[in-house]
Amino acid sequence: MIKIDFARDLAQRLKVKDKEALKIVDNLIESIKEAIIKYKRLEIRDFGVFTIKTRKQRVGRNPKNKKEYPIPNHMAITFKAGKEIKEL
Repeated sequence: MIKIDFARDLAQRLKVKDKEALKIVDNLIESIKEAIIKYKRLEIRDFGVFTIKTRKQRVGRNPKNKKEYPIPNHMAITFKAGKEIKEL
């Protein structure tokens, strides 16, 4: 499923036009992004938890030529599913 499919499903459930549902989805995604960036954590009960974790610097290898490259520290967003999602 892609974003437009999700928006169409939402439009049917809310009985609104596809364009309005797409705006709702876009605004929801933007709000989720802002919350994760601002608070470093977003918990949605029975759905899951988004967190930002710092990945340590490490050495990566090109599998074709076996050459090693340093991979710097970077931030990654993780998601841990909630109890209700796990049960499905």
